[in-house]
Amino acid sequence: MRRIGIIGGGASGIAAAITAARNDRKAQVFILEQKEKIGRKLLATGNGRCNLTNRLAVPSCANVCYRGGNIQFVEEVLRAFSYEDTLKFFESVGLVVKLRGDYVYPRSDQASAVLELLELELKRLGVEVYCNVKVASIAWEGKNFCIRTEETCSAKTFKADRLILASGGQAASSLGSDGSGYGLAKALKHSVTCIVPALVQLKVKAHPFAKASGVRTEAKVTALIDGKEAASDTGEVQITAYGISGIPVFQISRFIALGLHQKKRSEVLLDLLPEYSEDEVYRLLVKMGDKRDDLTAKGWLTGIFNQKLVPRILEMAGVRIQTRVSELRKSQLQAVAKKCKRIILPIQDTNGFENAQVCAGGVRTKEVCPRTMESLRTKGVYITGELLDVDGICGGFNLQWAWATGCIAGKASVMRKKK
Repeated sequence: MRRIGIIGGGASGIAAAITAARNDRKAQVFILEQKEKIGRKLLATGNGRCNLTNRLAVPSCANVCYRGGNIQFVEEVLRAFSYEDTLKFFESVGLVVKLRGDYVYPRSDQASAVLELLELELKRLGVEVYCNVKVASIAWEGKNFCIRTEETCSAKTFKADRLILASGGQAASSLGSDGSGYGLAKALKHSVTCIVPALVQLKVKAHPFAKASGVRTEAKVTALIDGKEAASDTGEVQITAYGISGIPVFQISRFIALGLHQKKRSEVLLDLLPEYSEDEVYRLLVKMGDKRDDLTAKGWLTGIFNQKLVPRILEMAGVRIQTRVSELRKSQLQAVAKKCKRIILPIQDTNGFENAQVCAGGVRTKEVCPRTMESLRTKGVYITGELLDVDGICGGFNLQWAWATGCIAGKASVMRKKK
């Protein structure tokens, strides 16, 4: 009888357990989770609504929607377990889903319902779930993996023929992923890239918009690493007292985090009017000031930007807010137009792992088979989810990665013949 041990009760660990138990009903499948309950991070996804997956989570979009050291690996995984496979998986546990654009949510908009259905399926399949169990070490003894827990867990030992590492990365440790899985992977002969926060807020040095905290504005943000463009995104940017936030900022944050880690000059180029060219902005400003002799510079821009942003933009352009627009020289008009399109924000740091949605970096994918998720370094070991050097953008891509890698590993763990 096979014994399949899964370390980590997050999305990929749960998917692996269900798939393994379904494919070998005689197998003993168990999950070891260090928190008091499985699936805690899942409950927080999509602001509690659980953005399960995305219709663009397909091989042809992998280079846009995923980042990491080997996008070809991502493409192969998404071929092996597709977006459609994820929908079938959730249909099989009784979940009805709905679309918002390309985003997939449970029809109930409740992450708690998703977790409840997964727990019911684990129970139906006889999967044993052990919570408040933190793994201290893993060793190969005879024909089994011996999984030893910390003394605070009464120092138990669990044995398994196959081992699935699904312990997550280092983001949001309060929800279960504290980075300990990287040490377990290293102990099993794997190498790990540098780990940095991703999908996270950015801290701005000498923040020019600090007094505009709370303002949300449409903008384009571009990550500049040593002056070179690394990534960009457009959408609603939120100004905070310490820096910038919002989905577009999250999308580029992993590049900034890596740049900072590598001690490179890391900046964000902020374009406050991405729908216009600089020449179009200039002409718009001229038109808005035409035949309005008493209009001040402050009132001039109030028709375009949130009032809290206006003084900061004018200050950076070298224009006093009470100056009449009719008195502005052409060079000053051009300076304001340029500043609307190009504000360089030097980044001093990101928020920490606790605030990050995922991590960038992880176990090198060249050490894992994408068709089975089995280790190429240690036979009988499978690695899934965020523990790998793959991270997705916002929109359900990281959960798709968890379901795909978990289901692939779960099936492969019971299909490989025991030596």
